[in-house]
Amino acid sequence: MTMIKKLRKQNTLRWFFLGIGIAAVLALTTLNIYSLYALRESTIEASTDNKKNQVDEFAEQTRSRFLSQFYKLVRLDTEQLQQAWELSGSFPERYSAVLTDALQDSLYTDIYFIPENHDVCGESSQTVYKYNPESKTFTVSDDTPQITCDGFSIAVSRTQVALNEYRFSNRVTFDAHRSLTLTFINTKDRSVIGHINLVVDQDYLVNGYFKNELNKQFGPADKTGMVVWLRDWMQDEVLAVSDESFSYDRDQYDIDIRQRFPNMLDNWQLRASFIESPTLAASNASLRRNLIVLGFAVIALFGALVFMFINAQRERELAQRQAGFLANITHELKTPLAVMQAAGENIADGRVTDGKRLKSYGDHIYNESVRLRKMIEKLLDVAKVDAGLNVVEQAPLQPEDVLRQLYESTKGYIQQKGFDYEMSAQNNLPMIMADPNHLETILNNLIENAVKYSHDEKYIRLGVTSSGGVVQFTVSDKGDGIPKKLHKLIFEKFYRAENTLTAKTKGHGLGLSIVKNLVELNGGSIEVESEQGGGATFIVSIPVLVDKPLFETDQQQTVTEPKTSEEYV
Repeated sequence: MTMIKKLRKQNTLRWFFLGIGIAAVLALTTLNIYSLYALRESTIEASTDNKKNQVDEFAEQTRSRFLSQFYKLVRLDTEQLQQAWELSGSFPERYSAVLTDALQDSLYTDIYFIPENHDVCGESSQTVYKYNPESKTFTVSDDTPQITCDGFSIAVSRTQVALNEYRFSNRVTFDAHRSLTLTFINTKDRSVIGHINLVVDQDYLVNGYFKNELNKQFGPADKTGMVVWLRDWMQDEVLAVSDESFSYDRDQYDIDIRQRFPNMLDNWQLRASFIESPTLAASNASLRRNLIVLGFAVIALFGALVFMFINAQRERELAQRQAGFLANITHELKTPLAVMQAAGENIADGRVTDGKRLKSYGDHIYNESVRLRKMIEKLLDVAKVDAGLNVVEQAPLQPEDVLRQLYESTKGYIQQKGFDYEMSAQNNLPMIMADPNHLETILNNLIENAVKYSHDEKYIRLGVTSSGGVVQFTVSDKGDGIPKKLHKLIFEKFYRAENTLTAKTKGHGLGLSIVKNLVELNGGSIEVESEQGGGATFIVSIPVLVDKPLFETDQQQTVTEPKTSEEYV
């Protein structure tokens, strides 16, 4: 009981530590997967932020492209400009130089000027002046374009609204993508000196600037992972794209970025869609590789844990079987020894003088000694198997001769037990190479099992056939049968099926283990066909040595021994 309690306690600990091991593996796996996905998301987020910054920087770059020519005007004194215009109707040299440089830029076509802050498009029209870059002077414009008129009107109205709070010497106003208007302000008295309107070359802006710059800044989508379109949302028209192979289609591509230009190009917008970039592809590939490696590692860890646990369970079961075996074999050994000792004492003391009683006592001693010898031989066989000392002395054998000799030697014993005993052999069986002693031990053990586990219908049949390059010896009975789930277990050492019948039947769980080992030593295999309560058939397969038998017969040989028969038929 102490051993059983100890084994149960160890089993509980094994289950406990297995649970801890599995929980630890799951926790580490979850943590690693979370870390991998977090790293991937961080990479994607960083890549996304970088792309958003690129688009934002491009929008700022475009604004700088429009205004870079006029940054010098911020430092100039607008009072000098006002005085020069009032006195001579011209701009100071430094102002004229900036305007001349602006007209040399392909972005602008013409420059117009109106003094003060008046509406030039109303009924009381004001004189509009046009800049001549060659003479660096302003002349009265004979034909002011509507674009310029619209630009002046927008600048005038917006400046009137913001003038009281505006603190700089000039102000920029865009008329969408058509023109740019610079308003000069006297910061001392917050008065408007005048407005300069620069007409934008729209063809150059789209085809000369945006198409080239989008392609230059963002490049092919398969390399940068992003395609950028310039879209006129008012006209629902795509003006330029960073990669011509991608057409604007909101159903096909998700728009990830919508970027407006800062205080300019009001109707235009940059729209970008993220395509899988090399960085993202590398991140996804790395994630897949890491997940695959992690999966293999987890499977290996689980496999190791389960393997160790199963081995520990098997060792526990083996220990329990060994404990039961020791208790059983001790009892089995004591019984014949006690019978032999008692009979010997009675004979030695001279208490038994009658001849019949002496014979009876002698039979008891003989039978018990035979029983004791068989148990010892079986234990020695197991010891040889464990030590690897089994010697195989194979020889060519005729299968039907082997079976017939076994049948003849065992029929008396089997009939005495009340069994119907039969034998059948297929004609013209090929020869086999096997150890005759091993083969006899194998079949004897199977016959002994059939005798032990046939409680209701007592019937045993031996058979031998050949097919598929093997000779098959069969031992069949109509006994208790073996459940299918136990078919593999019954060949393990010390294993016995736990039921009420085996509990009443003497045995040690060694016979079938020895049988399997001896069969395999001779290059064969063994299997069982059985169901609970439906009898059992053990099939021993030995490879064929010679295709043809040494002699041929015409008929199949069958021998039947009923309970009352004493002769071989």
